[in-house]
Amino acid sequence: MSEKEDARKVFSKNSDAYVTSSTHATGEDLSLMINWLNPDSTQHVLDIATGGGHTAKKLAPYVKQITATDITETMLINTAAHLTDLNNISYQVADAENLPFESNTFDIVTCRIAAHHFPNPGLFIAEVYRILKPDGEFLFIDNIAPENSTHDTFVNSLEKMRDYSHVRSRSISEWKELLVKQNLKTRMETTRKKTLPYQEWVRRTLDKEDKIKEVDQFISSAAADIHDYFQIEFEGNKITSFAIDEWMVLAEKK
Repeated sequence: MSEKEDARKVFSKNSDAYVTSSTHATGEDLSLMINWLNPDSTQHVLDIATGGGHTAKKLAPYVKQITATDITETMLINTAAHLTDLNNISYQVADAENLPFESNTFDIVTCRIAAHHFPNPGLFIAEVYRILKPDGEFLFIDNIAPENSTHDTFVNSLEKMRDYSHVRSRSISEWKELLVKQNLKTRMETTRKKTLPYQEWVRRTLDKEDKIKEVDQFISSAAADIHDYFQIEFEGNKITSFAIDEWMVLAEKK
């Protein structure tokens, strides 16, 4: 099974969990994107890998039209059913690495907490550049890997154990290299530690107790510096939360 077929399978099974996920439905980045983009009622937006539709929902009151895409049709159908009160969002099945849109079409392109599922990030960024209008803006948010290789290996191994459709959380330096290559100029950026409620996080994609116990053990047995960096919290022997790195960047097509 290909990585993209893995993503379709996982997100089809768990489509409602991504609508209700506290990690996806909330976050200071949702409000910050309005301040950074300063969107207006003339603009057309493409939201890539919309998932539960949280970015589209946040931007919809400010812009003319949003096209929300996802590779998983079941996810789109479920998200559309939750956003029926917003009549300026349309939905289209689309691969982030091969988008079915004309070049120079969109004023804004967004992609939030999704690109760690993309197997070919260079193709994705090239498509973003292609479909943006000149001087168009790209707002990108994703979980990122630390530059420290040990911490990188830990977080990507952890994510893969919890969700086999995970491809890779990449580092900021990796993403910046791709942006520069496509002549997307960084205007603003910020990083934050994002605390994840462990039980909600692990059960969003896993429903077999033996698999959950494997993830528990992987985290519990990690070295002290891993526990410190990822801010792993326990109540007794039970993991209650941990924190990962998230990067938010606004880039402009030049």
